[in-house]
Amino acid sequence: MCFALFGIQIVWALQNANTTRIFQTLGADVAALPALWIAGPITGLIVQPIVGHLSDGSRSRFGRRRPFLIAGGLLTALALLIMPNAATLWASVAALWLLTASNNISMDPARALVADNLPEAQRARGYAIQVFFIGAGAVFASSLPWMLVNWFGVSGAAEPGVLPPAVRYAFYIGSACLLLSVFWTAASTHERPAVVAPATEDEPDRPVDAPVDRASGRLLALAGAGLLLVAILLRWRWEVFVLGGSALMIGVGQLAATWRRARGADALGLLQIGEDYARMPLALKRLALVQFFTWFALFTLWIYAAPTVASRYYGSSDPASAAYSAAADWVGILFATYNGVAAIGALALPALAARIGERATYALCLLCGAAGMAGFVLAPGPEWLWIAAAGIGVAWAAILSLPYAIIVNSVPPGKVGVYLGIHNIFLVVPQLVAAICLGGAVQHLFGGQPAPALALAALFLGAAALAALAIPASRS
Repeated sequence: MCFALFGIQIVWALQNANTTRIFQTLGADVAALPALWIAGPITGLIVQPIVGHLSDGSRSRFGRRRPFLIAGGLLTALALLIMPNAATLWASVAALWLLTASNNISMDPARALVADNLPEAQRARGYAIQVFFIGAGAVFASSLPWMLVNWFGVSGAAEPGVLPPAVRYAFYIGSACLLLSVFWTAASTHERPAVVAPATEDEPDRPVDAPVDRASGRLLALAGAGLLLVAILLRWRWEVFVLGGSALMIGVGQLAATWRRARGADALGLLQIGEDYARMPLALKRLALVQFFTWFALFTLWIYAAPTVASRYYGSSDPASAAYSAAADWVGILFATYNGVAAIGALALPALAARIGERATYALCLLCGAAGMAGFVLAPGPEWLWIAAAGIGVAWAAILSLPYAIIVNSVPPGKVGVYLGIHNIFLVVPQLVAAICLGGAVQHLFGGQPAPALALAALFLGAAALAALAIPASRS
């Protein structure tokens, strides 16, 4: 049931470790990187809530989740073959859009399978096991270019404007592993019939019959429209249009759903997502703030880790140089390290949460991650960065498991898919904000140096730790 996450995370790890390298190889400037990376946040914002809603309501003879899992896997495998062979920067950006959209199609159903098939008391452990497979896939993928160069003699160097063969072969291997893992889960997992459970008096946070909050819909719609108007008048960057348009879309969808429901409509179609958003439990609202700080920090790490390590510890800012290539390979090993720590550490999280509490465990892990991100800037040499990566790995273990256990224990069984998709909005919005702010900050405030951006990320992850203490305690 969890094996599909092995392949899905191979995709994310290859993307996270190599996208900046691909873009810079094809001529991208450091200040432009956040805008070029924006495909991930946008596709996650659109795709996961829709896939979650559609799979919740699916009654196919192949199951609710498996058709989406397989379709997303096939498209993602194709994108993995296209991206490393892109001849121009914009071709690689287009490939990234296909890659992230397709992998998001698979991601939500793979997450929902645990909630569908496990009782509530076992879900935290189920998501911890998912993290093990996620970590294993990420370790494998992050290390692939380095292993191909150092174990199999594949060249890690290339002419300017061309990716090294080791990177291209890593994407090909990732494509094959993704297909194997997705089809393994689809063939070996039996999906239970959909269950729709009514709210009960001892489950007050279940949003089945909660009143709809129209004020939040109006606020989102007005804020989105205002941001779009200001962006047009001031000719701001296009990421601002995306953020404003996203807020307007969610707000209008929420208002349209409540308007139709007030007039007796039984079926809302995709507008049901807006109503579910309006009836979000308190735990998800508190979790949204934690995820804002967390994913701003992570987005910063993924973009600026390679340039920071290259410039600070290897003395090079030239993506075509051997020193930069060595730094990028080392970053791949560091990313493998933090994923490996997460894979092992996640198995200990249920016991730690039972001892000190879920919120305290979550906050403690995020603090370890903040220290790790600071270590990327403060370490005396590159050989010490594995300690920083280990701290990030502790946080990553919690980030990939505890929020999902909180969500599935706070929503009705028949709404798991859509609320996992809505939760993805909380991951996407901070990445959009980071894409808007980071390029200008690096260029104008940090003098073109990427290292201060990672110091800022450490502060944000520390703030996430404090916000985690305000999440309502889980029932289980």
